[in-house]
Amino acid sequence: METKSRGSNAVIEIIMAVVALVFLAPFYFLFANSVKSFGEILSNAASWPTKFNWENYSKAWELARFSEAFRNSLLITVISVILITLFSAMAAYRMVRSNTRFNRLLLMLFVMAMVVPFQTIMIPVLKVVSGLGINNSIWGLLLTNLGLSLPLAVFLFHGFVKSVPLEIEEAATVDGCNPVTVFFRIVLPLLKPMMMTIIVLNALAIWNDYLLPSLILQNPSMRTIPLATYSFFGQYTKQWDLALPALAIGILPIVAFYLLLQRYIVEGIAAGSVKG
Repeated sequence: METKSRGSNAVIEIIMAVVALVFLAPFYFLFANSVKSFGEILSNAASWPTKFNWENYSKAWELARFSEAFRNSLLITVISVILITLFSAMAAYRMVRSNTRFNRLLLMLFVMAMVVPFQTIMIPVLKVVSGLGINNSIWGLLLTNLGLSLPLAVFLFHGFVKSVPLEIEEAATVDGCNPVTVFFRIVLPLLKPMMMTIIVLNALAIWNDYLLPSLILQNPSMRTIPLATYSFFGQYTKQWDLALPALAIGILPIVAFYLLLQRYIVEGIAAGSVKG
C-alpha cells in the first residue's frame, strides 16, 4: 500500500514538473532572445544565445525612455493601490456595521459591477473622463482605476470585515475612541491579510495594464511601461532585439514584487474563506 502511494506521488510530481516547464517556457524565450542579435533571433529563436548582447538592454532603455515610463508606472500603481485599498476598506466596514437596506442594495450594485466587462463601458467611461476635463492626465487614470477596481475590493473586504469581533470595537469605544480611531487603529490592522491580497492583485493589474492608459494618456511624457514597450512595435517595427529587452525590463519589477508578497495572497484568501 505504501509503495503504491509513493508511486502515485511520484507520478503527480512528474506531471506538476511538466506543467511548470510549460508555464516557464515563455520566460525562457523572452530572456534568451533578449540578449541575441536580430539575425540570431530570426534564425533560431529557441536556441541558447551564442553571444550575450547585453547592450540590447541599454539601447531599449534609452530609446523607450524607460526611466520616465518607470516613474509614471510606479506613481500610478502606488497611488491607485493606496486609494483602492483605503476606500474599499472603509466602504466595506461601513456596509457591514450598518446593515441597512440601502447598504445591502449598494453591495449588490458592487457585485453586479464585477461582472460587467470593461469593453462594454469603455466609451461611456471615456466620455465621463473627457467631460470632467481630466483626460490625458495621470489624475484621470487614477480616478478611473479607482472606480473600476473598487467593486472587487469592496466585495472581498466585506466578507472579511464580518470576521472582526464587534466586542473589540465596543471595548475601544468604551475607552473613549471615536469611530475614525476605531477603524484605523483597531479594525484596519486586523484586515491586513485581505489588505495585502488586494494590494498585490491590484498592483499586478495596474502595472501591466495597457488598454486603459492607452485610451487616457495621449501625451508621450506620460507613457507607462506597457505603452513604452509597445512603441517598439510601431516606430521600430518588429525590431525584436529591442522589444524583448523592453518586455523583460517591464516585467522584472512586478515579478519581484509578486514573489516577495505571494504568501499574503494565499493567507488572505484562506483567512477570508474560513472567517467570511
